[in-house]
Amino acid sequence: MTVIEPVRPLAPTPPLAARARTVGGSPVRDILAVTARPEVINFAGGLPAPELFDAEGIAAAYRAVLDGTPARALQYSTTEGEPALRAALAARTAARGLPTVPDDLLVTTGSQQALSLLATVLLEPGDTVLVENPCYLAALQAFGLAGARVVAVPGDEDGLDPDALDELVARERPKLLYTVPTFQNPTGRTLPAARRAAVARVAARRGLWIVEDDPYGELRYEGERVPWIAAHPGAEDRTVLLGSFSKVMAPGLRLGWLRAPAVLRRACAVAKQAADLHTPTVNQLAAARYLADNDLDAHVRRVAGVYGERRDAMLAGLPAALPDGSTWNRPEGGMFLWARLPEAYDTTALLPQVVRHDVAYVPGAPFHATDPDHATLRLCFVTQTPQEIAEGLRKLGAGLRD
Repeated sequence: MTVIEPVRPLAPTPPLAARARTVGGSPVRDILAVTARPEVINFAGGLPAPELFDAEGIAAAYRAVLDGTPARALQYSTTEGEPALRAALAARTAARGLPTVPDDLLVTTGSQQALSLLATVLLEPGDTVLVENPCYLAALQAFGLAGARVVAVPGDEDGLDPDALDELVARERPKLLYTVPTFQNPTGRTLPAARRAAVARVAARRGLWIVEDDPYGELRYEGERVPWIAAHPGAEDRTVLLGSFSKVMAPGLRLGWLRAPAVLRRACAVAKQAADLHTPTVNQLAAARYLADNDLDAHVRRVAGVYGERRDAMLAGLPAALPDGSTWNRPEGGMFLWARLPEAYDTTALLPQVVRHDVAYVPGAPFHATDPDHATLRLCFVTQTPQEIAEGLRKLGAGLRD
């Protein structure tokens, strides 16, 4: 006689880690998915203009690498990065006023990975991180996944307030300050030189790591370059400078780097070994070859010139597009402009009706670590032509009035 065993319910699988349950996805990525229709004029993405990529020069660099040293290009590499690329990056950094040698650098798979590595090696659950207000969204994600407590530093239209930073460091005892001081994402603002020096003094006096993220600094189209915080006295042994080719060469290369004191850089290298062993060899060698064969600075100047025209087109159209009483800034470079509508407006609630007019922006609320300002929004002005920007702003105005 066959005995049929009763079907027992399967035991549930173990739950996700708390960090994965509590940290959400990127609102920007969610908006890009919703606005993927080709008719939508998308001011939401932080995407560089693809028609300005030097596709021919990059392709030639890949061909030269794959024709010349294919076995090396397709092989595993060192975690720290290809020597030729690190040497080129060190030379570019030193030429901009920060003495750097190749061993000061760790090549990362985009500067976003650098943020994740730093969160891994510096933060314990419950540690405090100070950020700008508002702050780059993916940094908030990285620190949230590490279990950090994120506290915003008060500031104004010029950026964070060093005196407020000093008070917060004394009270909160944070591990690090994260900042994008040049053409910040999301606001486009630039921290003045005097405040950078003051931030360096606070870090030296109080004991604090500074993570200085600089993906946009080379995209200046007016005004004078402001030296890195890392170049100021007192910051030398406690500042991590992050760089990237995503905005000046091409984001698909996924090439970034960090410059850090030796003890922290070695810890990040160990964390990178556990994450991905190394950044793709062929991409590193192609970037090094591109830098050897081409004038990247001249290319960036051409790109910045186009971006400046597109910023001007957006500034010209905003008065008619935004409601009376709105305010906005005038960035000297980068990719973003920050606007604030009158108090009664909620840009998150308004977005669906604006998208129905085939235009999109990013609401400002998610960029705030605490106390979100629902009347704010971020506009990216570099991906569209001046004519498309004018049409997009016409649609934006209609959507806001709807």
